[in-house]
Amino acid sequence: MSSTRSRSVLVVLGAAALLTASVVVPQASAAGRTSTALAWYDATADTVAAAGAPTQITNSRTWAISWLAAARATRSVPAGVERGAYQEAALAGAVHRALVTLAPSRTQQLDATFKETLDAIPDGPAEQRGVAAGEHQADLVLRSRQGDGLDPASVNAPYTVKPAAAGIWQPTPPDHAPAAQYGNRLAEPFVLSTQSQFRLGPPPALDSRRYAADLAEVRTYGAANSTARSAHQTETATFWLGSSLTLYTQPLRVALSRTSGGIAGQARLVALFHVALVDTQIATSDSKYAYERWRPVTAIRTGTIDPDPNWTPLHTTPAHPDYPSGHNTYAGAAGTVLSALVGPRTAPFDLTSPTAPGVTRTYTAWKQLSDENVDARVFSGIHTRSADEAGITLGTNVARYVLQHAGRLLAPR
Repeated sequence: MSSTRSRSVLVVLGAAALLTASVVVPQASAAGRTSTALAWYDATADTVAAAGAPTQITNSRTWAISWLAAARATRSVPAGVERGAYQEAALAGAVHRALVTLAPSRTQQLDATFKETLDAIPDGPAEQRGVAAGEHQADLVLRSRQGDGLDPASVNAPYTVKPAAAGIWQPTPPDHAPAAQYGNRLAEPFVLSTQSQFRLGPPPALDSRRYAADLAEVRTYGAANSTARSAHQTETATFWLGSSLTLYTQPLRVALSRTSGGIAGQARLVALFHVALVDTQIATSDSKYAYERWRPVTAIRTGTIDPDPNWTPLHTTPAHPDYPSGHNTYAGAAGTVLSALVGPRTAPFDLTSPTAPGVTRTYTAWKQLSDENVDARVFSGIHTRSADEAGITLGTNVARYVLQHAGRLLAPR
């Protein structure tokens, strides 16, 4: 390991230690606090599922705003009130206020969850002051994120496609849809100083051995009619086909249920996870549209290396450039936050996927999810391995930076 990389890892681990150090969880009330955090986690997931935006980053923003407010509100407890009751009320006040503001159509359901939480907390100053603190922090975060460019219209800002040329992205079959997510690269990050702060180096040159190997692998294993791809590899591609936000909701919930950081630590975990993912998606689009690398289907059909105009990928190619893979930037950031705050390994947990009905996979380490994502996008025929591996690197870099600056981010306003 290089000295530079060693210092980077030590800084991240140090930041994680600061986030989790000196946390005392009274055994008598730990279960109650855990159930409060999980109840509001599920309420957030249900809200996003039922009333979410058509753009993934907008939904990540909803998570980030709600739980950043909760993390700030639960970070300190005023003297003279019961700690557990105050923090439960603060978390509920923050997430409830943020969600009813961002998804007013879910107010009835959110009000019911809010009532259930408060009914379980003894009436008194701890409850009253906790709710007030949570609502105050939610209002401040909501105000600070107004006009941040993460609404669906801004996210999908118009993009002018460049004339067809070797290596340059073009709309892909079968729909040849306009480019998506171009506007992400113009949005306001939560923590990054600029959208391009972690812009990747360029993808492999078109005449390089690496690119030839990448394209050959996708051509062989990612074709709809591939005879080289095994049944398990096809299952992997299908399992990880859906939205990363959806696919990582259950793993994050598993981590939330297993963290020993108390309710404040739980709020921090969810907040840092989604803040890192918003900033990662912004950085992803920055690199994608900086390089505008064509997709494998375009390269294989029209390129100079044994073109095959009839080649079709296993799964439909998303409407944005190849490099880097967004699924893998997400996986890299998610795995980094979970490993830093919960530990790289965990007791076995099962995961299902809405795009692979009837399939259940079991994992014991967060990195296993990232490893499968790298392979899945190749087996789907929609990314080169270079784009996937670069995605892991980008997501990891952004998440490390967010963890390093967590103290400033989480400080109550």
